[in-house]
Amino acid sequence: MKIGLVSLGCAKNQVDAEKMLGSLERAGYEFCSDPGLCDFIVVNTCGFIESAKQESINNILEMCALKGGNNKLKKVIVTGCLAQRYGKEIKANIPEVDVVLGLGANQRIAELIKSSLDHDEGLELFGSPNNFNMEGARYRIFDSPSAHVKVADGCSNRCSYCAIPLLRGSFRSRKQEDILAEARDLVESGVREINLVAQDTTSYGQDIYGTLELPRLLSELSKLEDLKRIRLLYCYPDRITDELLEVMKTTPKVVKYIDVPFQHVNENILREMNRTGNAESLRKLIGKIRERVPRIVFRTTFIVGFPGETGEQFEELCDFVKEIKFERLGCFVYSQEENTKAAKLPGQVAENVKTSRAEKLMAIQASIADEFSKSLVGSIFEVLVEQVYTDGMACGRTYMDAPEVDGSVIFGGNKSKIGNIVKVQIESFEGYELFGSVV
Repeated sequence: MKIGLVSLGCAKNQVDAEKMLGSLERAGYEFCSDPGLCDFIVVNTCGFIESAKQESINNILEMCALKGGNNKLKKVIVTGCLAQRYGKEIKANIPEVDVVLGLGANQRIAELIKSSLDHDEGLELFGSPNNFNMEGARYRIFDSPSAHVKVADGCSNRCSYCAIPLLRGSFRSRKQEDILAEARDLVESGVREINLVAQDTTSYGQDIYGTLELPRLLSELSKLEDLKRIRLLYCYPDRITDELLEVMKTTPKVVKYIDVPFQHVNENILREMNRTGNAESLRKLIGKIRERVPRIVFRTTFIVGFPGETGEQFEELCDFVKEIKFERLGCFVYSQEENTKAAKLPGQVAENVKTSRAEKLMAIQASIADEFSKSLVGSIFEVLVEQVYTDGMACGRTYMDAPEVDGSVIFGGNKSKIGNIVKVQIESFEGYELFGSVV
């Protein structure tokens, strides 16, 4: 039996999908990338914000439309965050879906697919998201030298705009030995860069060890001989410790890159978000990080159009971005998510105003990014090769760029192979892309 996969949303969701495929492979299923040749299709959904929910629904409907006719497709299985959050509604409104599987029952996907062959009516299985299984072998969909590794699931920060705790429960760390075992398997399969992810990576270990264990985890991962890069994503400002910064500074394999989603800088907005700090405290934190870890590259994200955000508060955010000059920055338009505290706040901002603010902020960042890219011309960087083309060109990333969200370097390949790290001199740039030649 051949099984296909459509995985949507963030890198954390992609890891979940690969672990489900791993369990299906052990059960005897064969992965197939062509939906038209599959017996089963798994749609691993995202339900984080409104646009992601709509994308998930569109993909579910598209896969259901493949059933019948000349196609082999027998069953459509819906998993992931949307299935956890709206499982009953999916089953009621899209009867073509055969199986709805909540996050707490991921490990039973093979069993449920087998049962679905004996049932004409749709099946569903949920369970508590706190029972979500983070372990198991992965079936990697893409043959890439870079991989994400989840160190935890769920979140206990309870930001007022965020539905993650409703979907995935409270923060739960994995045991260090399990993370190291997964990383070791990935490295043995050819992975050279590991990107650590969680809803709040910097909280790692507090719940099971009683202390923040991310520095120790980084030190242990760096001992893997063929692993070349370790990257930190989704760090929480309040838990960036001196110990963590020291490990980042002194451990060569830990790249000088940090992703800290600040979400806003205005004190009142941050308080309504159930977050701490203000522009001055964030300014001090950024200065401290840049001083302790020279040449570090900062990625952050901000939310515009949060309930009650005034024009003056938005301009404060814009001025902060102009001042700090983040090397990498993303922007979300606030999404009014049901059952979150922020959804009930007064002063909901009109959609056209939110969109206009997001466009303005990203225009400011585009100018900053151009200035930063221009400063790189003439410099030489180590580039992890990810693609090699038939015309002798290749594509990869420096330490300054996380996979999927940042830019890349396109260069004369000089017989480069995927997974190699080569030195490239930057000659020009266009937007977020750099161009150069192997030294």
